[in-house]
Amino acid sequence: MPSTQEKKTSFERACSDLSSAGGEPRGEPPAPSLRSAEAPRPLSEEVVEEALGWARLGGSVAGMTDEKREELIDALLHQLGAGREELPEELRERLLDGMIDELIAGKRGEREILGQEGVLGEITRRMVQRALEEELTEHLGYPAGHAPPGGAGNSRNGGTPKTVLTDQGPVRIDTPRDRKSEFEPRLVGKGQRRLAGLDEKIIALYGGGMSTREIETYISDLYGPGVSRETVSRVTAAVLEDAKAWQTRPLEQIYPILYLDALMIKIRDGQAVRNFACYLAIGVNLDGERDVLGMWFQKTEGAKFWLAVLTDLKTRGVADVLVCCVDGLTGFPEAIEAVYPNAWVQTCIVHAIRAALRFVPYKDKKKVAADLRKIYTAVDRDHAWEALEAFAETWDPKYPMISASWTDNWERIVPFLAFPPDVRRAVYTTNTIEALNRQIRKIIKTRGSFPDEDSAPKLLYLAITRAQQKWRHTYNWSTALTAFRIHFGDRIPDNAI
Repeated sequence: MPSTQEKKTSFERACSDLSSAGGEPRGEPPAPSLRSAEAPRPLSEEVVEEALGWARLGGSVAGMTDEKREELIDALLHQLGAGREELPEELRERLLDGMIDELIAGKRGEREILGQEGVLGEITRRMVQRALEEELTEHLGYPAGHAPPGGAGNSRNGGTPKTVLTDQGPVRIDTPRDRKSEFEPRLVGKGQRRLAGLDEKIIALYGGGMSTREIETYISDLYGPGVSRETVSRVTAAVLEDAKAWQTRPLEQIYPILYLDALMIKIRDGQAVRNFACYLAIGVNLDGERDVLGMWFQKTEGAKFWLAVLTDLKTRGVADVLVCCVDGLTGFPEAIEAVYPNAWVQTCIVHAIRAALRFVPYKDKKKVAADLRKIYTAVDRDHAWEALEAFAETWDPKYPMISASWTDNWERIVPFLAFPPDVRRAVYTTNTIEALNRQIRKIIKTRGSFPDEDSAPKLLYLAITRAQQKWRHTYNWSTALTAFRIHFGDRIPDNAI
Protein backbone atom coordinates (compact mmCIF):
# COMPACT_ATOMS: atom_id res chain seq x y z
CA MET A 1 0.00 0.00 0.00
CA PRO A 2 1.56 3.39 -0.97
CA SER A 3 2.61 5.70 1.81
CA THR A 4 1.26 9.19 2.32
CA GLN A 5 4.38 10.69 0.75
CA GLU A 6 3.98 8.48 -2.32
CA LYS A 7 0.31 9.52 -2.60
CA LYS A 8 1.37 13.16 -2.36
CA THR A 9 4.02 12.76 -5.10
CA SER A 10 1.54 10.92 -7.34
CA PHE A 11 -1.16 13.58 -6.85
CA GLU A 12 1.31 16.44 -7.58
CA ARG A 13 2.53 14.68 -10.71
CA ALA A 14 -1.06 14.22 -11.88
CA CYS A 15 -1.80 17.91 -11.33
CA SER A 16 1.38 18.87 -13.24
CA ASP A 17 0.48 16.57 -16.15
CA LEU A 18 -3.05 17.96 -16.25
CA SER A 19 -1.87 21.57 -16.45
CA SER A 20 0.77 20.87 -19.10
CA ALA A 21 -0.67 18.14 -21.30
CA GLY A 22 -4.42 17.83 -21.06
CA GLY A 23 -5.58 20.63 -18.81
CA GLU A 24 -6.84 22.86 -21.63
CA PRO A 25 -9.33 21.98 -24.36
CA ARG A 26 -7.91 21.23 -27.76
CA GLY A 27 -7.76 24.14 -30.18
CA GLU A 28 -7.49 26.78 -27.44
CA PRO A 29 -4.25 28.27 -26.17
CA PRO A 30 -3.43 27.60 -22.56
CA ALA A 31 -4.28 30.35 -20.12
CA PRO A 32 -1.25 32.41 -19.12
CA SER A 33 0.13 31.61 -15.72
CA LEU A 34 1.11 34.45 -13.46
CA ARG A 35 3.61 32.20 -11.67
CA SER A 36 5.01 30.25 -14.61
CA ALA A 37 8.54 31.06 -13.60
CA GLU A 38 8.07 29.78 -10.10
CA ALA A 39 8.13 26.20 -8.91
CA PRO A 40 4.69 24.75 -7.96
CA ARG A 41 3.82 25.17 -4.31
CA PRO A 42 3.73 21.81 -2.51
CA LEU A 43 0.31 20.65 -1.22
CA SER A 44 -0.20 19.83 2.43
CA GLU A 45 -0.96 16.29 3.51
CA GLU A 46 -4.41 17.36 4.78
CA VAL A 47 -5.44 18.76 1.38
CA VAL A 48 -4.23 15.63 -0.39
CA GLU A 49 -6.07 13.32 1.99
CA GLU A 50 -9.29 15.36 1.67
CA ALA A 51 -9.10 15.41 -2.15
CA LEU A 52 -8.50 11.68 -2.34
CA GLY A 53 -11.36 11.08 0.07
CA TRP A 54 -13.79 13.11 -2.03
CA ALA A 55 -12.59 11.33 -5.17
CA ARG A 56 -13.15 7.91 -3.62
CA LEU A 57 -16.62 9.01 -2.37
CA GLY A 58 -17.58 10.32 -5.81
CA GLY A 59 -16.50 7.11 -7.46
CA SER A 60 -18.40 4.99 -4.93
CA VAL A 61 -21.63 6.99 -5.30
CA ALA A 62 -21.39 6.94 -9.09
CA GLY A 63 -21.25 3.16 -9.07
CA MET A 64 -24.22 2.68 -6.72
CA THR A 65 -27.58 1.30 -7.76
CA ASP A 66 -30.69 3.42 -7.22
CA GLU A 67 -31.65 1.27 -4.23
CA LYS A 68 -28.25 1.78 -2.60
CA ARG A 69 -28.42 5.52 -3.21
CA GLU A 70 -31.81 5.68 -1.52
CA GLU A 71 -30.41 3.82 1.49
CA LEU A 72 -27.47 6.24 1.61
CA ILE A 73 -29.75 9.28 1.51
CA ASP A 74 -31.95 7.85 4.30
CA ALA A 75 -28.86 7.17 6.40
CA LEU A 76 -27.51 10.68 5.83
CA LEU A 77 -30.84 12.27 6.73
CA HIS A 78 -31.01 10.14 9.86
CA GLN A 79 -27.52 11.19 10.89
CA LEU A 80 -28.29 14.85 10.23
CA GLY A 81 -31.41 14.61 12.37
CA ALA A 82 -29.62 12.76 15.16
CA GLY A 83 -26.52 14.95 15.06
CA ARG A 84 -28.21 18.15 16.20
CA GLU A 85 -31.74 19.24 16.91
CA GLU A 86 -31.78 21.99 14.28
CA LEU A 87 -29.67 22.31 11.14
CA PRO A 88 -27.95 25.57 10.26
CA GLU A 89 -30.15 27.77 8.11
CA GLU A 90 -27.72 27.73 5.17
CA LEU A 91 -27.47 23.93 5.17
CA ARG A 92 -31.24 23.60 5.51
CA GLU A 93 -31.79 25.87 2.50
CA ARG A 94 -29.25 23.92 0.41
CA LEU A 95 -30.90 20.60 1.27
CA LEU A 96 -34.40 21.90 0.49
CA ASP A 97 -33.31 23.51 -2.77
CA GLY A 98 -31.57 20.31 -3.84
CA MET A 99 -34.62 18.19 -3.10
CA ILE A 100 -36.96 20.59 -4.88
CA ASP A 101 -34.71 20.72 -7.94
CA GLU A 102 -34.68 16.94 -8.09
CA LEU A 103 -38.46 16.67 -7.66
CA ILE A 104 -39.45 19.18 -10.36
CA ALA A 105 -36.71 18.22 -12.84
CA GLY A 106 -38.31 17.85 -16.28
CA LYS A 107 -41.82 18.69 -15.02
CA ARG A 108 -43.80 21.65 -16.28
CA GLY A 109 -47.32 22.90 -15.92
CA GLU A 110 -49.78 23.11 -13.06
CA ARG A 111 -50.96 19.51 -13.36
CA GLU A 112 -47.48 17.94 -13.15
CA ILE A 113 -46.38 20.10 -10.22
CA LEU A 114 -49.53 21.06 -8.26
CA GLY A 115 -51.99 18.42 -9.45
CA GLN A 116 -53.26 15.41 -7.56
CA GLU A 117 -50.81 13.10 -9.36
CA GLY A 118 -48.06 15.73 -9.43
CA VAL A 119 -45.13 16.63 -7.24
CA LEU A 120 -47.16 18.27 -4.47
CA GLY A 121 -49.47 15.27 -4.18
CA GLU A 122 -46.48 12.93 -3.94
CA ILE A 123 -44.84 15.10 -1.29
CA THR A 124 -48.08 15.07 0.72
CA ARG A 125 -48.26 11.27 0.48
CA ARG A 126 -44.65 10.84 1.56
CA MET A 127 -44.97 13.31 4.43
CA VAL A 128 -48.10 11.60 5.79
CA GLN A 129 -46.47 8.18 5.39
CA ARG A 130 -43.23 9.32 7.06
CA ALA A 131 -45.10 10.97 9.94
CA LEU A 132 -47.03 7.75 10.59
CA GLU A 133 -43.79 5.74 10.56
CA GLU A 134 -42.29 8.18 13.08
CA GLU A 135 -45.36 7.80 15.30
CA LEU A 136 -44.88 4.02 15.29
CA THR A 137 -41.15 4.43 16.06
CA GLU A 138 -42.04 6.62 19.04
CA HIS A 139 -44.61 4.05 20.19
CA LEU A 140 -42.23 1.08 19.91
CA GLY A 141 -39.19 2.90 21.26
CA TYR A 142 -36.72 1.89 18.51
CA PRO A 143 -36.26 2.82 14.83
CA ALA A 144 -37.02 0.66 11.81
CA GLY A 145 -34.38 -1.90 10.93
CA HIS A 146 -33.31 -2.41 14.56
CA ALA A 147 -34.15 -5.21 16.95
CA PRO A 148 -36.53 -4.58 19.88
CA PRO A 149 -34.74 -3.58 23.10
CA GLY A 150 -33.95 -6.68 25.14
CA GLY A 151 -34.44 -8.96 22.15
CA ALA A 152 -38.20 -9.42 22.62
CA GLY A 153 -41.35 -7.34 22.73
CA ASN A 154 -43.61 -5.52 20.32
CA SER A 155 -42.46 -5.01 16.72
CA ARG A 156 -43.59 -3.75 13.31
CA ASN A 157 -46.15 -5.77 11.41
CA GLY A 158 -46.46 -4.27 7.94
CA GLY A 159 -49.17 -1.80 7.00
CA THR A 160 -52.80 -1.47 5.95
CA PRO A 161 -53.53 0.29 2.63
CA LYS A 162 -55.79 3.31 2.96
CA THR A 163 -56.83 6.27 0.79
CA VAL A 164 -56.95 9.59 2.66
CA LEU A 165 -58.49 12.77 1.28
CA THR A 166 -56.16 15.76 1.71
CA ASP A 167 -55.95 19.33 0.42
CA GLN A 168 -54.04 17.92 -2.56
CA GLY A 169 -56.68 15.29 -3.28
CA PRO A 170 -56.82 11.57 -2.41
CA VAL A 171 -53.47 10.00 -1.47
CA ARG A 172 -52.73 6.31 -1.01
CA ILE A 173 -50.84 5.41 2.18
CA ASP A 174 -50.02 2.32 4.22
CA THR A 175 -51.01 2.77 7.86
CA PRO A 176 -48.26 1.01 9.86
CA ARG A 177 -49.21 -1.70 12.36
CA ASP A 178 -47.59 -3.37 15.34
CA ARG A 179 -47.90 -7.04 16.26
CA LYS A 180 -49.75 -6.37 19.51
CA SER A 181 -52.27 -4.02 17.83
CA GLU A 182 -51.58 -1.36 20.46
CA PHE A 183 -50.54 1.41 18.08
CA GLU A 184 -53.09 4.24 17.67
CA PRO A 185 -51.93 6.73 15.00
CA ARG A 186 -52.72 10.36 15.74
CA LEU A 187 -52.27 12.05 12.36
CA VAL A 188 -54.63 9.67 10.56
CA GLY A 189 -56.60 7.74 13.14
CA LYS A 190 -58.19 4.36 12.64
CA GLY A 191 -61.25 4.75 10.43
CA GLN A 192 -60.31 8.32 9.51
CA ARG A 193 -60.53 9.08 5.80
CA ARG A 194 -59.80 12.83 5.80
CA LEU A 195 -57.10 14.98 7.31
CA ALA A 196 -58.33 17.34 10.05
CA GLY A 197 -57.82 20.49 7.98
CA LEU A 198 -60.37 19.29 5.44
CA ASP A 199 -63.05 18.89 8.13
CA GLU A 200 -62.46 22.51 9.13
CA LYS A 201 -63.00 23.58 5.52
CA ILE A 202 -66.25 21.62 5.37
CA ILE A 203 -67.50 23.33 8.53
CA ALA A 204 -66.48 26.75 7.17
CA LEU A 205 -68.39 26.10 3.93
CA TYR A 206 -71.42 24.92 5.90
CA GLY A 207 -71.24 28.01 8.11
CA GLY A 208 -71.15 30.16 4.97
CA GLY A 209 -74.59 28.89 3.97
CA MET A 210 -73.73 26.10 1.51
CA SER A 211 -75.97 23.04 1.57
CA THR A 212 -74.61 19.52 1.98
CA ARG A 213 -75.19 18.85 -1.73
CA GLU A 214 -73.28 22.01 -2.71
CA ILE A 215 -70.39 21.11 -0.39
CA GLU A 216 -70.21 17.60 -1.86
CA THR A 217 -69.97 19.04 -5.39
CA TYR A 218 -67.46 21.71 -4.38
CA ILE A 219 -65.12 19.31 -2.57
CA SER A 220 -65.30 16.79 -5.42
CA ASP A 221 -64.43 19.47 -7.99
CA LEU A 222 -61.57 20.81 -5.88
CA TYR A 223 -60.00 17.72 -4.29
CA GLY A 224 -61.59 14.78 -6.01
CA PRO A 225 -64.24 12.29 -4.82
CA GLY A 226 -64.29 11.26 -1.19
CA VAL A 227 -66.83 13.49 0.59
CA SER A 228 -70.52 12.66 0.30
CA ARG A 229 -73.53 14.48 1.73
CA GLU A 230 -73.67 11.92 4.51
CA THR A 231 -70.02 12.66 5.31
CA VAL A 232 -70.74 16.41 5.48
CA SER A 233 -73.64 15.73 7.85
CA ARG A 234 -71.39 13.63 10.11
CA VAL A 235 -68.67 16.29 10.11
CA THR A 236 -71.08 19.09 10.98
CA ALA A 237 -72.78 16.94 13.64
CA ALA A 238 -69.87 17.80 15.95
CA VAL A 239 -70.92 21.47 15.67
CA LEU A 240 -74.22 20.61 17.36
CA GLU A 241 -72.36 19.48 20.48
CA ASP A 242 -70.40 22.74 20.48
CA ALA A 243 -73.65 24.68 20.11
CA LYS A 244 -75.20 22.86 23.08
CA ALA A 245 -72.17 23.57 25.27
CA TRP A 246 -72.23 27.22 24.16
CA GLN A 247 -75.94 27.47 24.95
CA THR A 248 -75.47 26.27 28.54
CA ARG A 249 -72.19 28.05 29.39
CA PRO A 250 -72.08 30.23 32.55
CA LEU A 251 -72.60 33.96 31.99
CA GLU A 252 -71.42 37.10 33.77
CA GLN A 253 -73.27 38.44 36.78
CA ILE A 254 -74.17 41.85 35.38
CA TYR A 255 -74.86 43.19 31.91
CA PRO A 256 -75.41 46.97 31.70
CA ILE A 257 -77.27 46.57 28.38
CA LEU A 258 -79.29 43.62 27.12
CA TYR A 259 -80.81 43.49 23.62
CA LEU A 260 -83.64 41.04 22.96
CA ASP A 261 -85.25 40.19 19.63
CA ALA A 262 -86.45 37.27 17.52
CA LEU A 263 -86.30 36.33 13.84
CA MET A 264 -88.47 33.88 11.98
CA ILE A 265 -87.01 30.82 10.23
CA LYS A 266 -88.62 27.88 8.42
CA ILE A 267 -88.11 24.32 9.69
CA ARG A 268 -89.64 21.15 8.32
CA ASP A 269 -91.98 19.64 10.89
CA GLY A 270 -93.13 16.22 9.72
CA GLN A 271 -94.64 16.67 6.25
CA ALA A 272 -95.09 20.44 6.55
CA VAL A 273 -92.73 23.43 6.70
CA ARG A 274 -93.54 25.70 9.63
CA ASN A 275 -92.35 29.06 10.87
CA PHE A 276 -90.30 29.01 14.05
CA ALA A 277 -89.17 31.99 16.11
CA CYS A 278 -85.48 32.05 17.00
CA TYR A 279 -85.08 34.12 20.17
CA LEU A 280 -81.74 35.90 20.51
CA ALA A 281 -80.15 37.83 23.38
CA ILE A 282 -77.06 40.05 23.11
CA GLY A 283 -75.46 41.37 26.26
CA VAL A 284 -72.92 44.18 26.69
CA ASN A 285 -70.68 43.43 29.66
CA LEU A 286 -68.87 45.86 31.95
CA ASP A 287 -65.90 45.97 29.56
CA GLY A 288 -68.09 47.13 26.68
CA GLU A 289 -67.79 43.80 24.84
CA ARG A 290 -70.88 42.41 23.11
CA ASP A 291 -71.72 38.73 23.31
CA VAL A 292 -74.60 36.61 22.07
CA LEU A 293 -75.85 34.96 25.24
CA GLY A 294 -77.95 32.28 23.58
CA MET A 295 -80.61 31.27 21.09
CA TRP A 296 -83.95 29.61 21.76
CA PHE A 297 -86.52 28.14 19.34
CA GLN A 298 -90.31 28.30 19.61
CA LYS A 299 -93.13 28.05 17.09
CA THR A 300 -94.30 31.61 17.78
CA GLU A 301 -92.91 34.77 19.33
CA GLY A 302 -94.66 35.79 22.53
CA ALA A 303 -94.04 37.43 25.89
CA LYS A 304 -94.71 34.15 27.68
CA PHE A 305 -91.73 32.43 26.07
CA TRP A 306 -89.56 35.51 26.60
CA LEU A 307 -90.20 34.96 30.31
CA ALA A 308 -88.69 31.47 29.94
CA VAL A 309 -85.68 32.93 28.07
CA LEU A 310 -84.98 35.50 30.80
CA THR A 311 -85.37 32.84 33.48
CA ASP A 312 -82.77 30.72 31.67
CA LEU A 313 -80.36 33.68 31.61
CA LYS A 314 -80.80 34.17 35.33
CA THR A 315 -80.22 30.45 35.96
CA ARG A 316 -76.94 30.68 34.04
CA GLY A 317 -75.65 33.46 36.28
CA VAL A 318 -77.04 36.81 35.05
CA ALA A 319 -78.01 38.43 38.36
CA ASP A 320 -78.75 41.97 37.13
CA VAL A 321 -79.53 43.88 33.94
CA LEU A 322 -79.49 47.69 33.95
CA VAL A 323 -81.13 48.59 30.63
CA CYS A 324 -83.08 46.11 28.51
CA CYS A 325 -83.77 47.27 24.94
CA VAL A 326 -86.67 45.53 23.17
CA ASP A 327 -89.20 46.00 20.39
CA GLY A 328 -92.82 46.90 21.04
CA LEU A 329 -94.13 43.36 21.64
CA THR A 330 -97.16 43.39 23.90
CA GLY A 331 -96.40 42.03 27.37
CA PHE A 332 -92.63 42.15 26.84
CA PRO A 333 -91.90 44.77 29.55
CA GLU A 334 -93.93 42.83 32.10
CA ALA A 335 -92.00 39.63 31.33
CA ILE A 336 -88.69 41.45 31.85
CA GLU A 337 -89.76 43.08 35.11
CA ALA A 338 -90.93 39.71 36.42
CA VAL A 339 -87.33 38.40 36.28
CA TYR A 340 -85.34 41.66 36.60
CA PRO A 341 -87.60 44.09 38.49
CA ASN A 342 -84.97 46.86 38.67
CA ALA A 343 -84.16 46.89 34.93
CA TRP A 344 -85.02 49.93 32.82
CA VAL A 345 -87.08 48.69 29.87
CA GLN A 346 -86.33 50.75 26.75
CA THR A 347 -88.63 50.36 23.76
CA CYS A 348 -86.67 50.57 20.54
CA ILE A 349 -87.27 54.03 19.05
CA VAL A 350 -86.81 52.71 15.52
CA HIS A 351 -89.59 50.17 16.06
CA ALA A 352 -91.82 52.86 17.58
CA ILE A 353 -91.29 55.16 14.57
CA ARG A 354 -91.97 52.33 12.10
CA ALA A 355 -95.18 51.42 13.95
CA ALA A 356 -96.31 55.05 13.87
CA LEU A 357 -95.63 55.57 10.17
CA ARG A 358 -97.68 52.52 9.20
CA PHE A 359 -100.79 54.66 9.65
CA VAL A 360 -99.49 57.53 7.52
CA PRO A 361 -99.81 57.78 3.72
CA TYR A 362 -96.76 58.55 1.64
CA LYS A 363 -97.55 62.25 1.15
CA ASP A 364 -97.33 62.92 4.93
CA LYS A 365 -94.58 60.47 5.95
CA LYS A 366 -91.67 62.93 5.81
CA LYS A 367 -93.52 65.63 7.77
CA VAL A 368 -94.71 63.19 10.45
CA ALA A 369 -91.24 61.65 10.77
CA ALA A 370 -89.68 65.12 11.15
CA ASP A 371 -92.10 66.03 13.99
CA LEU A 372 -91.49 62.67 15.71
CA ARG A 373 -87.76 63.37 15.56
CA LYS A 374 -88.27 66.45 17.73
CA ILE A 375 -89.58 64.14 20.47
CA TYR A 376 -86.77 61.57 20.68
CA THR A 377 -83.97 64.12 20.12
CA ALA A 378 -85.16 66.45 22.90
CA VAL A 379 -82.76 67.57 25.64
CA ASP A 380 -84.64 65.69 28.37
CA ARG A 381 -87.97 64.01 29.01
CA ASP A 382 -89.73 67.28 29.92
CA HIS A 383 -88.86 68.86 26.59
CA ALA A 384 -89.77 65.58 24.88
CA TRP A 385 -93.24 65.71 26.46
CA GLU A 386 -93.71 69.26 25.20
CA ALA A 387 -92.71 68.06 21.70
CA LEU A 388 -95.23 65.21 21.96
CA GLU A 389 -98.01 67.65 22.91
CA ALA A 390 -97.09 69.83 19.92
CA PHE A 391 -97.14 66.75 17.69
CA ALA A 392 -100.59 65.78 18.97
CA GLU A 393 -101.92 69.28 18.35
CA THR A 394 -100.67 69.16 14.75
CA TRP A 395 -101.48 65.58 13.72
CA ASP A 396 -104.28 64.30 16.00
CA PRO A 397 -106.97 65.51 13.62
CA LYS A 398 -105.58 63.10 10.98
CA TYR A 399 -103.74 60.39 12.93
CA PRO A 400 -104.82 60.40 16.59
CA MET A 401 -103.61 56.83 17.13
CA ILE A 402 -99.91 57.89 16.92
CA SER A 403 -99.85 60.28 19.87
CA ALA A 404 -102.13 57.94 21.84
CA SER A 405 -99.71 55.03 21.36
CA TRP A 406 -96.70 57.11 22.40
CA THR A 407 -98.55 58.49 25.42
CA ASP A 408 -99.61 55.01 26.61
CA ASN A 409 -96.03 53.70 26.35
CA TRP A 410 -94.30 56.90 27.44
CA GLU A 411 -92.45 55.39 30.40
CA ARG A 412 -90.97 52.71 28.10
CA ILE A 413 -89.97 55.21 25.39
CA VAL A 414 -88.09 57.94 27.29
CA PRO A 415 -85.65 56.14 29.67
CA PHE A 416 -82.73 56.75 27.27
CA LEU A 417 -83.23 60.54 27.55
CA ALA A 418 -81.72 60.37 31.05
CA PHE A 419 -78.31 59.69 29.51
CA PRO A 420 -75.93 62.09 27.71
CA PRO A 421 -76.31 62.27 23.90
CA ASP A 422 -73.14 60.17 23.32
CA VAL A 423 -74.59 57.35 25.41
CA ARG A 424 -78.12 57.37 24.02
CA ARG A 425 -77.13 55.71 20.76
CA ALA A 426 -76.07 52.59 22.68
CA VAL A 427 -79.43 52.07 24.40
CA TYR A 428 -82.25 53.59 22.36
CA THR A 429 -82.44 51.00 19.58
CA THR A 430 -82.07 47.28 18.96
CA ASN A 431 -79.96 47.91 15.83
CA THR A 432 -77.17 45.77 17.31
CA ILE A 433 -79.29 42.66 17.28
CA GLU A 434 -81.04 43.68 14.05
CA ALA A 435 -77.62 43.74 12.34
CA LEU A 436 -76.98 40.21 13.60
CA ASN A 437 -80.37 39.12 12.24
CA ARG A 438 -79.47 40.51 8.81
CA GLN A 439 -76.22 38.55 8.74
CA ILE A 440 -78.06 35.37 9.71
CA ARG A 441 -80.73 35.91 7.05
CA LYS A 442 -78.01 36.43 4.44
CA ILE A 443 -76.67 32.95 5.21
CA ILE A 444 -79.99 31.08 5.45
CA LYS A 445 -81.88 32.81 2.61
CA THR A 446 -80.75 30.29 -0.04
CA ARG A 447 -81.93 27.28 1.97
CA GLY A 448 -85.64 27.89 1.94
CA SER A 449 -86.11 25.72 5.02
CA PHE A 450 -84.16 23.53 7.43
CA PRO A 451 -84.74 19.76 7.13
CA ASP A 452 -85.06 19.26 10.91
CA GLU A 453 -84.76 21.04 14.24
CA ASP A 454 -81.13 19.96 14.74
CA SER A 455 -79.86 21.53 11.53
CA ALA A 456 -81.07 25.03 12.46
CA PRO A 457 -79.01 25.40 15.68
CA LYS A 458 -75.89 24.13 13.88
CA LEU A 459 -76.01 26.72 11.12
CA LEU A 460 -77.17 29.60 13.31
CA TYR A 461 -74.42 28.87 15.84
CA LEU A 462 -71.79 28.99 13.07
CA ALA A 463 -73.33 32.19 11.68
CA ILE A 464 -73.27 33.82 15.12
CA THR A 465 -69.66 32.88 15.86
CA ARG A 466 -68.61 34.16 12.42
CA ALA A 467 -70.45 37.47 12.95
CA GLN A 468 -68.95 38.00 16.41
CA GLN A 469 -65.42 37.87 15.00
CA LYS A 470 -66.06 41.20 13.24
CA TRP A 471 -67.68 42.99 16.16
CA ARG A 472 -65.96 46.04 17.57
CA HIS A 473 -65.92 47.50 21.06
CA THR A 474 -69.07 49.41 22.04
CA TYR A 475 -68.84 53.06 20.99
CA ASN A 476 -67.74 55.55 23.69
CA TRP A 477 -68.05 52.90 26.40
CA SER A 478 -66.09 54.69 29.15
CA THR A 479 -68.56 57.63 29.02
CA ALA A 480 -71.48 55.23 29.01
CA LEU A 481 -70.18 53.34 32.04
CA THR A 482 -69.72 56.61 33.95
CA ALA A 483 -73.31 57.56 33.15
CA PHE A 484 -74.52 54.15 34.34
CA ARG A 485 -72.66 54.62 37.63
CA ILE A 486 -74.42 57.99 38.12
CA HIS A 487 -77.89 56.56 37.47
CA PHE A 488 -77.57 53.07 38.95
CA GLY A 489 -75.16 53.70 41.82
CA ASP A 490 -73.78 50.66 43.61
CA ARG A 491 -75.31 48.26 41.07
CA ILE A 492 -72.09 48.93 39.12
CA PRO A 493 -69.11 47.27 40.89
CA ASP A 494 -66.34 49.61 42.03
CA ASN A 495 -63.69 47.80 39.98
CA ALA A 496 -65.69 48.31 36.77
CA ILE A 497 -64.52 51.92 36.27
